[in-house]
Amino acid sequence: MYEWFMTLPVWLIALLVGGFCCVCTSLGAASVFFCKKLNSKYISALLSFAGGIMIASSFFSLILPALEFCENVVWQEIVFVVCGFLAGVVFIVLTNILFDKKFAGCYNLGKKRKSVLVATSITLHNIPEGMAVGVAIGGALVAADASLLVAAVALGIGIGLQNIPEGASVALALRCEGKSRTKSFFAGVCSGVVEPIFACVASVITVYVLSVLPMFLAFSAGAMMIVAITELVPEALESHKLLAVSFLALGFAVMALLDIIL
Repeated sequence: MYEWFMTLPVWLIALLVGGFCCVCTSLGAASVFFCKKLNSKYISALLSFAGGIMIASSFFSLILPALEFCENVVWQEIVFVVCGFLAGVVFIVLTNILFDKKFAGCYNLGKKRKSVLVATSITLHNIPEGMAVGVAIGGALVAADASLLVAAVALGIGIGLQNIPEGASVALALRCEGKSRTKSFFAGVCSGVVEPIFACVASVITVYVLSVLPMFLAFSAGAMMIVAITELVPEALESHKLLAVSFLALGFAVMALLDIIL
């Protein structure tokens, strides 16, 4: 099964996994047809579990393979892995800062501004998540390693899980503003479309630009980790701290167990 899967074009695998993430976003957005808001315990558990998976995946699926590709060459580990990781962190931080400055005074109505901030920030955060999936898949095919491919798919599953409440957040925020259920739903779906697109692009670039593969891996790891730490975990801890911490640890343990077994 793995051998057949690895014979597929890298962009197709990235499209399938990235498409799964987009479908999960759509499932979350579909909640606008059934409820006004999601149960806070469900959101807290799902966000923290996905955050644990993403933090573990940043290390097991991205940073460790990046170090292996450097083959113990110290300067490459410093330039590609360390600097690449920090670049990913800086990318997300600067994106948030520039976004906040851009929209700080544009909206007088609190709810309207909040809905735009939620929709745009989630869409922007989905870009490095899609890149992370694409880079992980590209790296697995370059190394011809089935275990790395399984880890990349697991990474996509983790990202997909945390996309469910994100899609719901976009749709419900717009619905509360007064938009129709249909428009709110499609806005939520559109926020996830960037993931398969950037997954495909990153996977192809990774395969054809092998020399900078460790940097791509580390960059995606830094971007993913900072999104998990600054967005998912704080939101999960807001109302149900003990539940959130438990599922955060569970998510990390599940990803670590997959890495050990596979």
